[in-house]
Amino acid sequence: MARGIETAGRLAGAGLLAALGTASCSSGGGSASATIPATAPATVGGASGTVWLCRPGLAADPCAFSPVATAVPASGADRTATLAALPSASKFDCFYVYPTVSDQQTANADLTVQTVEVDVAIAQASLFSQVCNVWAPMYRQATTSSIEQGLSGLPGSQSILRSTFTVAYDSLLSGWQDFLAHDDHGRPIILIGHSQGSAILIHLIATQIDHDPSVLHRLVVAILAGGNLQVPAGQAAGATFTNVPLCTSPTQTGCAIAYSSYPSEPPAASLFGRAGQGVSLQSGQTARAGQQVACVNPAALGGGTADLSPYFLAATQTGLTPAVLTPWVTYPGLYSATCETRDGVTWLQVTDLARSGDSRPVVTEDLGPDWGYHADDIGLALGNLVRDAAGEEAAWAAAHN
Repeated sequence: MARGIETAGRLAGAGLLAALGTASCSSGGGSASATIPATAPATVGGASGTVWLCRPGLAADPCAFSPVATAVPASGADRTATLAALPSASKFDCFYVYPTVSDQQTANADLTVQTVEVDVAIAQASLFSQVCNVWAPMYRQATTSSIEQGLSGLPGSQSILRSTFTVAYDSLLSGWQDFLAHDDHGRPIILIGHSQGSAILIHLIATQIDHDPSVLHRLVVAILAGGNLQVPAGQAAGATFTNVPLCTSPTQTGCAIAYSSYPSEPPAASLFGRAGQGVSLQSGQTARAGQQVACVNPAALGGGTADLSPYFLAATQTGLTPAVLTPWVTYPGLYSATCETRDGVTWLQVTDLARSGDSRPVVTEDLGPDWGYHADDIGLALGNLVRDAAGEEAAWAAAHN
């Protein structure tokens, strides 16, 4: 578990950037035109000295990676499936907080941009550049080893979890404040996080946004995958947030999309889906009675069952025959999703729809049943999430014109 707690552990271990080689940073075609280095240059901007992993205009910005994609159906010919770039994208800002990827041998990582951060930004955040300006500060995240210790349940583990989270949060808060003061210029904002990134955003929303009308009215949507956002049982608002409810409609704004994916009911010791345990403890959500972990289906914000639109980097898809030559691949009709609640646990039920003869690769519980499909929370629904953001941007613009 010390290696690859999140998606980027798998990507970095596979040498993602080397496998991708040179990739176009435009959406206009499949030819190579720009190289993203294995370690991106640290870019410092703003009064606080923020180091930016992604920001508009950054040389070799991993969040400006090529969006060109191929759809591989269960049968029939492959086809182009590149997510459309919106003409209004520059009018919206996305603020992305990456998950646990650092394997530095310290409790908290430093601010050096390394391959793992570049890899995960490409895999999780770059497609959002089709609908917004993507900003991602480096932060002193809790490393894989300290997260492992903090979630171990051993004596002193919660103290480790709290102390490393405090360092990580304070570091990210500095980047957020720098972004608001010098970069956002009043544009509407989409928040995107996964795992530790979601836990930090949950705390940021609760303390910095939920009761600040000047920022709250600019919140388009908060995407909080794998972070255990808690709400009162059976309700869409309350508990952790007061003024940021769960999304219940594709045209709702100022709301949150939160979920953790599993192939079946999570075990009793699961790190996600159960209030007051596991990842909830990172963001200080310790209450259990009367609360549940939120679930919003990114494929059906109004509820019910719908097909997921997964987008994965083709270089990570082993066994895909014939090989896909575009940077991205998507698998139509391979997964469906619905939110389930049972016996005190809530989760996004992801069902594999593959039939006999379908040779497309499928996700697995790489980290064990307690983690479910955590490493693929974003990838499994990336197409849905980008389209959700686009729809909510349109709703926000209509309401504010």
